[in-house]
Amino acid sequence: MKYILLKTHSPAAHCDIPIGEWPPEDIAAHIEFQRALGRALRDSGELVDAQGLAFPDQARIVHSDGRSAPVVTDGPFPETKEFLAGYLIVDVDRPERALEIAAEASAAPGPGGAPTGEYIEVRAIMADPGSDL
Repeated sequence: MKYILLKTHSPAAHCDIPIGEWPPEDIAAHIEFQRALGRALRDSGELVDAQGLAFPDQARIVHSDGRSAPVVTDGPFPETKEFLAGYLIVDVDRPERALEIAAEASAAPGPGGAPTGEYIEVRAIMADPGSDL
């Protein structure tokens, strides 16, 4: 069963300081944690993909009616304090395993090594009933 684990930066989590404002050694520790988690999941055969995402100020929102040129705007809106920071896609044998991985990812180190407490949304990936996914 495949799941996507959506990592959200939120001021309501344990760490309300954006990663760009962390001391360099804390950023390095956080990145190494992410790499180690990725290696462990790859070694166990559970990792499908994992990526961090650019900050929201680099995002664009696109919508189209299918007839005229699409409309492209900046986004998400600046007053948004929460944003999607990255994701993991895992292929696990049971839903509880996806939750275990999410809990581990949520405890990634932040400033001073304290767990960030990132919110991780766990969602099953729906496959086309006729596909081999």
